[in-house]
Amino acid sequence: MVAILGAFPYFSIGFAVIVVTFIVRVILFPLSKKAVRTQIEMKLIEPDIEAIKEKYKDNKQEQSVQIMKLYKEKKVNPFASIGLILLQLPVLIALYYVFLNGGLPKIDHSILYPFVAEPNSVNMFFFGIDTMAKSTLLAVIAGLTQFWQIQVSVPATKPVKKDPNKKPSMGEDLAKSMSFQMKYIMPVFMFFIANSFPAVVAIYLITTNLFSVAQEFYMRGKMATENNLKTKII
Repeated sequence: MVAILGAFPYFSIGFAVIVVTFIVRVILFPLSKKAVRTQIEMKLIEPDIEAIKEKYKDNKQEQSVQIMKLYKEKKVNPFASIGLILLQLPVLIALYYVFLNGGLPKIDHSILYPFVAEPNSVNMFFFGIDTMAKSTLLAVIAGLTQFWQIQVSVPATKPVKKDPNKKPSMGEDLAKSMSFQMKYIMPVFMFFIANSFPAVVAIYLITTNLFSVAQEFYMRGKMATENNLKTKII
């Protein structure tokens, strides 16, 4: 961030955070691309999974074995996104130490690399918003972009015809509950997180969410082309 501020002195810290976030996401793109591809592939094989669940509804152990066999056959790793989540944590921790535990706007030139120019001053405002203070407006935008990102990456599941006399299993109830929490509770949680820290954290979250949405649409188009599909994927 200091290098960006030194190279572009007219940048505010908000724009510097956006650039840093973009750079981080580009570096992580190979891993995040794999995670997005996995999500799409899992959505595409959802009918097969439902068929397995119906076929082995009275044998949960065999049901699990067949689903894992399907994942292996389709070369789908359902845990591909965990690594991406873990790799983003150091960025958030770094932002915490820079803005909450000493750092900007004061710059310790003794810890800079020799090739990094020290800016004369640091503009801590972003469109008139003090990035060192909490911003409810940016927190709301962070929550809304999180909701959009989840809506795009976890689209609504097509309803499956079921026996009305059959009671939903605990697994189905759990899946439904998890889906609800992801779509509606996570954005609210993200709002409170963004509203509890300096506005710069909200800027990072907003940029990350928008990058994820763009990446999702890119990967859908790419996979549709790869599979010669005339219609969009999910």
